[in-house]
Amino acid sequence: MTATVGVNLLWLVPGVVGGSEVSTITTLHAIAENHPDDLRYVLFALGPFADAHPELADFFDVEVLPLSGRLKGLRVAAEQSWLIAQARRHQVDVMHHMGGTMPLAGGPPAVLSIHDLQPFQHPENFHPLKRAWLARAVPRSLRRARLVLTPSEWVRQTVIEHFDASPAVVRTVHHGVPPLPDPAPASEVRARHGIDGRFVLYPAITYPHKDHLTLVRAFSRLGPDHRDVSLVLTGGHGPAETEVLDEVAALGLGDRVRRLGRIPLPDLVALLDEADVVAVPSRYEGFGVPLVEAMSRGRPLVACEATAVPEVVGDGALLVAPAAVAEWAAALDRLLGDDELCRAMGERGRRRAASFSPGANAAATVAAHREVLG
Repeated sequence: MTATVGVNLLWLVPGVVGGSEVSTITTLHAIAENHPDDLRYVLFALGPFADAHPELADFFDVEVLPLSGRLKGLRVAAEQSWLIAQARRHQVDVMHHMGGTMPLAGGPPAVLSIHDLQPFQHPENFHPLKRAWLARAVPRSLRRARLVLTPSEWVRQTVIEHFDASPAVVRTVHHGVPPLPDPAPASEVRARHGIDGRFVLYPAITYPHKDHLTLVRAFSRLGPDHRDVSLVLTGGHGPAETEVLDEVAALGLGDRVRRLGRIPLPDLVALLDEADVVAVPSRYEGFGVPLVEAMSRGRPLVACEATAVPEVVGDGALLVAPAAVAEWAAALDRLLGDDELCRAMGERGRRRAASFSPGANAAATVAAHREVLG
């Protein structure tokens, strides 16, 4: 007999929710590739999601809520009413809420994914209304969920400690990171973005916790042997954008820092392959897909010794304390001057990245669905 698993994606506004969109889509694709015969999946999604990922309709039933998701109040209200009604109509046996919250009441037995607890640990980065909603919704969702999945052991422990949750209910299921596409021609990418010679790469939206400021300040302290090196910053414009650009100007780095913004993925892969060092000073990561992507390309990686980062990179990166500008400068200087270390780190990184397979992630996710069904 086939059971029905619903997947609540009403939180997922394409291009807005960041790495959680990438990890969620990867999980769904991996489930589709190894579709279990005993389970039928139904996705409940917003109109923009269905438009952005039409290929998923080839593998799953998709029910579309005709909202953009930009008005969060409407989306939350629909989750309390439309989603529950659709679950009844489709006779959903278990619902996987992949966005960290679930309806306050009603609905079938649930699996809940929590990507991180940043709104609780760094509330200053979030709007007061969002903080108030999450302060109510997340604890209630945790109490009602049959199983809670987190992308790292670090997030698992923070959930258990912060909410006094049962360790038996909270499980670590590492994200799966698929192979990156083929890179665009390196010479064309360099010419298109005005990049010459050696460079350090940081791919991240300018959110405050991504801590571009520490990297910019460390870069300004590089020794005389590395004055030819550029700093390349990709990723969308976030709340700290102006502050980062002002710091670049104040340190007189305007001719050595390239701020590219969002670029096509094949261009980013080419820059990963060309970068002399990939630097990720982010102080807060529930997992950190860009870390795995950099390691998968065999790049020398320096990352922040905080949150889930050490768990994810293992021995595939040089770890530096958060916001320690002098230490970051020394780490960059070391990697830029030691080819043998960079080669060894690249080999370790490839091995580490291979452990985060989409297939393993999908198998663990499906196992959670079956456990709740049982």
